[in-house]
Formats: sequence, structure tokens, C-alpha cells
Amino acid sequence: MLNRFRGTHTCIFHGNGFDFYSFRSQFLYSSTSTPAPTHFLVKYLVDSLGFSNEEAASTSSKVISLKSLKNPHLVINFLKQTGFDNTQMKKMVSRVPKLLIREVSKTLKPKFQCLMDLGLSGSDLVNVIAKDAHIIDRGLDTHLRPTIDCLRRTLGSDENVVKALKRDPWLLTFGPQRTMEANLLLLRNYGVPDVRIKKLLLRYPRYFSQKPEWIKGLLHRVENDFRVPRDSPNFLYGFQVLSWQKKSTLDRKFGIFKSFGWSDDDILHMFRKLPHCVSLSEVRIQEKLNLLMEELSFESAYLASHPAILSYSLDKRVVPRMQVLKILDEKKLARRKMMLYTVLSLTEIKFIEYFVLPYKYQIPDLYGPLKKTVLP
Repeated sequence: MLNRFRGTHTCIFHGNGFDFYSFRSQFLYSSTSTPAPTHFLVKYLVDSLGFSNEEAASTSSKVISLKSLKNPHLVINFLKQTGFDNTQMKKMVSRVPKLLIREVSKTLKPKFQCLMDLGLSGSDLVNVIAKDAHIIDRGLDTHLRPTIDCLRRTLGSDENVVKALKRDPWLLTFGPQRTMEANLLLLRNYGVPDVRIKKLLLRYPRYFSQKPEWIKGLLHRVENDFRVPRDSPNFLYGFQVLSWQKKSTLDRKFGIFKSFGWSDDDILHMFRKLPHCVSLSEVRIQEKLNLLMEELSFESAYLASHPAILSYSLDKRVVPRMQVLKILDEKKLARRKMMLYTVLSLTEIKFIEYFVLPYKYQIPDLYGPLKKTVLP
């Protein structure tokens, strides 16, 4: 009996000992774009690095040109001698399977040496490469060295470059070095001092991996939409705040301010003085405006001019201090007369000195709302 299968054009004769299912499986597998795993490498990854069979098969299928275990063995030994443990090596090989076919003496050692010359050594070197194994896959002269030179020029010292790489190793891998240089130039053209660019690169290096068009768009919004002058100390801070949030999110937050009677000028004035205020969650903004405007009768213009009030914690600062003042006034005890803004702005030590210690015998539990505070 003859059966024909559409699509495979494979003839099957029952009873002649021909294994149709084996043949069809091999035929279809070899016809797909997924290469067959290198079986001797599968066993090696399972035995040496603790891969599961499935993980090892997936990884080995990406290095089908491998003919023996000689090079993988040299690579693994080199990594072990450098200080990597099995967990780290497994992660690295999973992310960059072609690491196993890199030449140790011609490729790996020079790149490791480049990083060690920079000042990365021991556990620091291991951790940086383990976090982003693609470092090993970048060209030494075409990428790693030019990127390190760019970082060195911006950060001023090898020590600072090491600090930045320990925080974000992908600085050496994220893309063309010219992207970073273009973003650095943009910030300088907007008048951002080098010392602040340096701090930004150390604290938030991911900004420098963004497309220059995105960076330029944000800088334009800070200057033109929010009217923050380039020479303002809050210009770069405003840029950071806007970069964290979608425009739709900001619009919802501004809508909350406007529902309490704030004008566009009030919002812009607040932003210019303290951009952080629009980083608060929508729930927090609603809670704070409810208390400050509805219960404590602050005006929008006053809050816009003194935006630090909005940054204070309601639970840890505003409400407990209001309770203390209320108790003193209810008992008709003489106290220092200060504007509410000044009271809220006092350090914890000064507040206790002015409004708690003078009454500790008359009202021993006066500062009960903050039970974690230790009074003398």
C-alpha cells in the first residue's frame, strides 16, 4: 500500500522495514532554521556548569561550528582561574554562547587585560563581566578602548570610570560610542557644567545610551515648555524628572493640581523651584493637596512659591507637627510664633528644641505621634 503525504512528497511502503517516522522527523528537523545541538557540548555543559539538558541543547545549538571540546575547556579553565564561579560562568555562556569558541590568548586575555589596566581586578572584574557578558563580545580596538577613553575624558579619572562600570557594566556594550559622545555634546551645548554631567553619568548612566533626539526633545521641553532657564541649578534636575514620566502621566498630575484651583503659572512656578513635586504619585499629590489646602488653608500661589512643603512626608512630619501645635494651643501654653512653613521646614532636632522640650514636664507625652523619636 502506498501513502503519499502532501508537503513532504515522501513515499512510505509498509512492511519493508523503512522507518517513516524517523525519516520524516529527521527530514523536517534538518529543513528548519534551528540548527541541531552539538551533542558532545550538551553533555559538557550539563556536567561542567550545571546546565539542564534543555538549556544545554539550546545553548549548544548556537555554536554548531564547534568540532571538539578543546576550546570550550580552555575558555572555562581561563574563567575559573580569573575567579568566576560556576553560576557566573553558566549565566555568561547562556547569554553569549559564542564565548566558548573565542580564543583565550588572542581574544579573551587582551580584553581582560584592558579592563585590569583600567583598575578593575579581582571580584570587581568578575562581577562587571558576569553582569554583562557581552563585554567580551565587543571589539577591543573598535569598541572597548574608544568607549573607555570617552568615559575617562568625561569622568576625569580611571577610578571614576571603574565606579561607573561597577554600577552599570553595559556602559561598555550598549551601542556605538558616538551615541554617548553626541549626548555629552548636547548637554554641554545647553550649558550644563561638566561637573554636573559627570555626576549625572555616575548616578544615571543610562541617559547616555538614549537616542540624541530623545535627549534633545527633553531638554527643549524643560527650557521652552516649563520655562526653566539653562543656567538654573534645576535645569538638569527638571530634565531628569521629565525623563522618568510619560507625558500622559504628567497631564493627569497637572489635572489634579488644577482641580484644586492651581493655574498653569502656579504649576510652572512650582516646577521651576522644585521639579521633584511632579515626581510624586497621583495618590500622594491628591492626599497632600487635600490636607494642605482643604484643612490647613494654604493657597496655591503660596505652595507654588514654597514647594518644599509638598515634598514633606504627611505621616512623619506634617501631621505629627500639626498635632503638637494643636495640643499646645488647646492648653493655651505660650509657644514660639512661627509661620507654618517655617515650622514644617525645621529640622527634627530644632522642632523638638522649640516645641517639645520646654513642655516635657507639663505634657510628658507631647511628642507621642512620633514614638521613634528619642527625647533627651
